[in-house]
Amino acid sequence: MAEHNDRGRWGEQKAAEYLERSGYRILWRDWRCGHRDIDIVAVDADHLVIVEVKTRHNNDYMEPEQAVDARKRRSLGIAAAQLAATCGMDMPLRFDIITVTGTGDDDCRINHIEDAFTPMQY
Repeated sequence: MAEHNDRGRWGEQKAAEYLERSGYRILWRDWRCGHRDIDIVAVDADHLVIVEVKTRHNNDYMEPEQAVDARKRRSLGIAAAQLAATCGMDMPLRFDIITVTGTGDDDCRINHIEDAFTPMQY
């Protein structure tokens, strides 16, 4: 498997562990709707939280959260609407970004941006 796929899976694992330590309840990881996916779906108090995880070696090229562009935000909004409809989830939605930067467990920095964006109209 490609190194970037392994890195992404590692980053998602670190993000899920972080969320659980912070009191979130993870409902799904890698939830899929057609070609759209949501990295992590969690519950925080009374919010259904859609989490996009971005993993990088470092921030030399760009801040990881900058990779969540308008197209990705729109795609996440569509997937979240489908998730809520399919699963009968009637909770306020929140869209977070978690960035995981580093090269391994000894060099791992996590930045959680709560309520990072509102998806574009879908």
